[in-house]
Amino acid sequence: MIFQLKTKILIGFLISVVLITAGLGCKCTSKEMAEKIKPINLVYWRPQDGQDAFSAILQSFRALYPHISITYQQIRPEEYEQALLEAWAEDQGPDIFAIPNTWLGKYQTKILPLSLLDELTIGRQITTGTIKKEQKIIEEKKKAPSLRDLRETFVETISKDLVIDDKIYGLPLSLDILSLYYNQDILNSAGIIEAPKNWQDFVNDVHTITIQDNQGDFLRSGAAMGSSKNVENLTDILSLLMMQNGTAMADYTRGAIFNQPLIDDPNYFPGKEALKFYTSFADPYQEIYTWHDQMPNSLESFIQGKVAFIFGYSDYLSLIKQQAPKLNFDIAPVPQISASLKEINYARYWLETISKKTQHPQEAWVFLLYATQAQNAQTFIERTKKPTAHRALIEKQLEDFDLAPFVKGVLTAQTWYRGKNYSLVEESFRQMVAEVFSGEKTIDKAINYCVQKINLTY
Repeated sequence: MIFQLKTKILIGFLISVVLITAGLGCKCTSKEMAEKIKPINLVYWRPQDGQDAFSAILQSFRALYPHISITYQQIRPEEYEQALLEAWAEDQGPDIFAIPNTWLGKYQTKILPLSLLDELTIGRQITTGTIKKEQKIIEEKKKAPSLRDLRETFVETISKDLVIDDKIYGLPLSLDILSLYYNQDILNSAGIIEAPKNWQDFVNDVHTITIQDNQGDFLRSGAAMGSSKNVENLTDILSLLMMQNGTAMADYTRGAIFNQPLIDDPNYFPGKEALKFYTSFADPYQEIYTWHDQMPNSLESFIQGKVAFIFGYSDYLSLIKQQAPKLNFDIAPVPQISASLKEINYARYWLETISKKTQHPQEAWVFLLYATQAQNAQTFIERTKKPTAHRALIEKQLEDFDLAPFVKGVLTAQTWYRGKNYSLVEESFRQMVAEVFSGEKTIDKAINYCVQKINLTY
C-alpha cells in the first residue's frame, strides 16, 4: 500500500511538472511566451451552411484557446469563387476556406498543405494548482496526422484524394454518396418488391415500369438516364458506371485514361462499355428505352411523379420534401455489378483547407485538425443532416432513417480527377453523351475526344 501510494504521488508530481514546464522547454522568455497568446483572428469562408452549424465547434475551440477568435462568413455560392480570387489578389481573404473535392487541382497552388512530418506549435494559457491557482502559458506541440492516422480516422478515399507528395491538402467534415432515389408508388404499381441491388435488376425494373402511348411518348419512365441535357449528376453517374466496370479513370501523371483497355485484357474497353450502357436508356432501338433529352429535368420529373428512378445526393432529400410533401419516395444505395465481388460507390464532398496567404498558419491548422476530429465533426453533421466521412460515426448514422442509405456506401466510396477545370470535365462528358446520342460520333471517337479535352486541364 505504501509503495502504491508513493507511486501515485510520484505520477501526480510528474504530470504537474509536465504541465507547468511544458512551455519552458523552448527556453522562451516571459515576453516571448506572452507573444504566443497574443490575440489573433482567423477568417473562415464557406459557401454553404450557416454559422449555427459551426457554433459548437467555434465555442469549444475558443474555450481552449481564448486568444484565437474565428470570424465565420457564409458567402453566396454564386459569388464564392470570384470573392476568393478577388480577395487573394489584394492579399486579403480567408485564412480557412472550403472547396469541393473536384476543385483541388485548380486550387492546389493556393493552399498551404500540412506535411505528414510537420509539428505544429501553439500557445495556450492554463490554470495550475489546487489550493493556490496560477495562470501559466505553455507551448503545445501537435504532430501532424500520419497516413495511418488518416486512414483509421476517415473513410479510405480521403487519404487517397487529399494526401499528395506526403502533404495533407485539406480534411472533410462530411462526405456525400451518390444514391438511388425511387418512387415507391410506381414500384408498388409495377409489382416491384424492392429497389434494385444490381444493374441487371435495375434494367429489368426499368423495362417493367416504362409505359409509352401510341405516339411513343412516355406516360411513365423507368429512369432518368441516357441523355445529356436533362440528367443531373450525369458526370458522376457515368463515372460510377465506369469505375464499377473496372475503368481506371485517371493517372495523375498522365491525365484521364478512361478510354483505355483493361491491363489484363487489351481487347476490353470498360469505359466504352459503360458509356454504351448509359446511352442505351435513351436509345429508341433498345428495349430499355425510357428517357430522352426533350423531357423535363430529372429532378423535376421525379418531383412530378413521372419517373421511377433518379440518382442524387443527400441534398435532394430536403428539396423533394419541400416541393412534393406528399410524394411517396425512398432512397437506396446505387446498384452494383452482380458478378463483381468489389462494391464501388461514388463520393462528393467539401474539403476544409488553409490559404497560402494566411498570417497564422500554425493556429489555422490547429483549428482545422480540431474541427475535423470525429467528436467535433459530429456536431456539424447532426445540425446539417449530412453523411459522415469519419469511420467512428458510421455506426450511429446507420440508425438515421434518412441518412442510412448514403452512409452504407461511404466505406467503398471513390472519386477521381485532379485537373484544374472540373467544369470542363462536366461539359466534356455531356458533349460525349450528346455526340453518341445524335450519332455525330461513334462511341470510340466520342470517348477519345472527351479524354483529349479533359487532358488539356491537367
